[in-house]
Amino acid sequence: MGSKWRKAKLALGLNLCVYLPKTLEDSSPSSVDSAERLSDAALLSPANWANGSSRPTTPTPSSHGLKLSRSGSKSSKQTCSICLTKMKQGGGQALFTAECSHSFHFHCITSNVKHGNQICPVCRAKWKEIPVQGPSLDPPPGRPAIGPVGWPQNDALMTVVRRLPPPRRDLSRRHIVPLYQAHEPGVFNDDETLDHQPVFDERSSCNKNGGDDNFVRTIEIKTFPEVTAVSKSNSHDSFTVLVHLKAATSVTSQNPTINLSSLPQFSHNHRAPVDLVTVLDTSGSMAGTKLALLKRAMGFVIQNLGSNDRLSVIAFSSTARRLFPLRRMTDTGRQQALQAVNSLVANGGTNIAEGLRKGGKVLEDRRGKNPVASIILLSDGQDTYTVSGSGPNQSQPNYQLLLPLSIHHSDNTGFQIPVHAFGFGADHDASSMHSISEISGGTFSFIETEAVIQDAFAQCIGGLLSVVVQELQVVVECVNTSLRFGSVKAGSYPSRVMGDGRKGVIDVGDMYADEERDFLVSVNVPTESCSNLTSLIKVRCIYKDPLNKETATIESEEVRIERPDVARQAVVSIEVDRQRNRLQAAEAMAQARGAAELGDLTGAVSTLENCRRVLSETVSAKSQDRLCVALDAELKEMQERMASRHVYEASGRAYILSGLSSHSWQRATARGDSTDGSSLVQAYQTPSMVEMLTRSQAMLLGSPSAQRLVRPFYSQPKPR
Repeated sequence: MGSKWRKAKLALGLNLCVYLPKTLEDSSPSSVDSAERLSDAALLSPANWANGSSRPTTPTPSSHGLKLSRSGSKSSKQTCSICLTKMKQGGGQALFTAECSHSFHFHCITSNVKHGNQICPVCRAKWKEIPVQGPSLDPPPGRPAIGPVGWPQNDALMTVVRRLPPPRRDLSRRHIVPLYQAHEPGVFNDDETLDHQPVFDERSSCNKNGGDDNFVRTIEIKTFPEVTAVSKSNSHDSFTVLVHLKAATSVTSQNPTINLSSLPQFSHNHRAPVDLVTVLDTSGSMAGTKLALLKRAMGFVIQNLGSNDRLSVIAFSSTARRLFPLRRMTDTGRQQALQAVNSLVANGGTNIAEGLRKGGKVLEDRRGKNPVASIILLSDGQDTYTVSGSGPNQSQPNYQLLLPLSIHHSDNTGFQIPVHAFGFGADHDASSMHSISEISGGTFSFIETEAVIQDAFAQCIGGLLSVVVQELQVVVECVNTSLRFGSVKAGSYPSRVMGDGRKGVIDVGDMYADEERDFLVSVNVPTESCSNLTSLIKVRCIYKDPLNKETATIESEEVRIERPDVARQAVVSIEVDRQRNRLQAAEAMAQARGAAELGDLTGAVSTLENCRRVLSETVSAKSQDRLCVALDAELKEMQERMASRHVYEASGRAYILSGLSSHSWQRATARGDSTDGSSLVQAYQTPSMVEMLTRSQAMLLGSPSAQRLVRPFYSQPKPR
């Protein structure tokens, strides 16, 4: 025993890296421990996923006593732990070997220590001798620089963190390297310059009103009256007309074949580029598997952005920091973004408001602007710094405090950045995340199962990377002078009826390729004395093309109904009935949620049951309409998630709110534990979303590392 301690003291005295022997507790490491020993670089490298290669794992310590890890030392000498590229003697690059025996590229380690960081990024040994780089030296040729021109030097954030295997399965005792908090500028106007290449626009704007036969309309307008004929002697106070819109098909949607050899490409030459800011929760509760899966999901996002897309990452816990400014995702940009994400460690509290403030500031202060801009927010906890929880003696929390004014919609400035919020796990504040998305015009997704976080991100960016219409405004006008609007039902989209009651306006905003929108408007239909036809309404769409930035207008034909002397038996339009069912189901969901929040779970379940019974008697239900069947299954699922207060708090609230978000915006969200097409989400999925989901799942299926880390979720056959 004494001999072993002498070896240990000698090793520690020389600042060498040692491994402690396994204890009985560690003989069967948990999935969290296994996840922590996976290489972050392997997790973030889709190239490794696709070809099925596995990552090098942390060497297993010998049970015969303390000894140096030869394989670990050999691995560290072969690969630079900062830039994750190979090191080779005589390869034209200076190498640095520290006192602890770990080696790095000289340029990488000098960038890491120039702010005073004298700790080994691999084993945390404190160095007595550190490398210093002269100001005249340039980065090694043939390899992307860690800090290129125009990229603020925040090199400590690029450090790849490695950990010793913990002697206990206590996550709070992991060995982590604190990140250097670099100074941030007061104004975030350091975004990388846009470098847009000429884009061939298939949607020629030679005639913005669609008069030319060669003009391909970006939006298709269809209208459906609830019945086609009303007798002359009859009148209606609330006659319903469905306004149906469908955005143009993208190039990607026309060719959905997945080619793993060209996964980083996603029709970048035929779409509007994106400015994306991801605001990521790195509080202490994200430690372990959660953070590893988040890094992997971010790796997927980074690899699927194009060279004209720009990305910035905000990490927040008790405070928030910008890992890097808006940068184009070129090959160099991707590598540096991966390194920055790989540097994340989990600790501290949850300050969502500060994270969103910096995320909004990145987009507000940018000098150049890509046509599409959005924020992705992920959190697994509750903001404990800005919004206090509600209780018996407390008022309802004001979730608007979580959003900076720059993100709020304003009729004066027209500036609005949608925040697509992702609630992770059972402990997140679903009410606050849903409110954030609703106020900003984004969607709320509930990620119940850790394994689907990458799929949830994939579905979201599949939409963001396929925007074909912007600033869409739908104007509905009465044709007959005696008609007036009764209501305009548009879900969460702002709508209004003008003072004279003869015109209604719906502000839709962006539409993804192949997306559809359905709005129900009601008008009064008077009696008719002489004419056999009554003209009701006409629809006009005004929008901006994101590629050529020109404004276009498209009008529909007039909606008319027949006026016979005696009307035959009315047959209600199944299209109108389907949308009535959707709105009725969404209203029941909102009522049930309100009852559940007041503690009346029995009343909430009864509300959902009554809605299911009413829907079962409708025309679309009797026709086995797909949407009606899905609505019934969704309402049943919500009933089951209200079985008890515990179940409702753990998943019911989040599941209902994500469903409400999806139906009110008519946009796909992740709900529960799946985003695949056989689930309830498929009603609003677009081909672009499906393609990106296919990419995500193809990468996971080809990745042994990812399969070990997530759960055997994707190995199960998907139901047809």
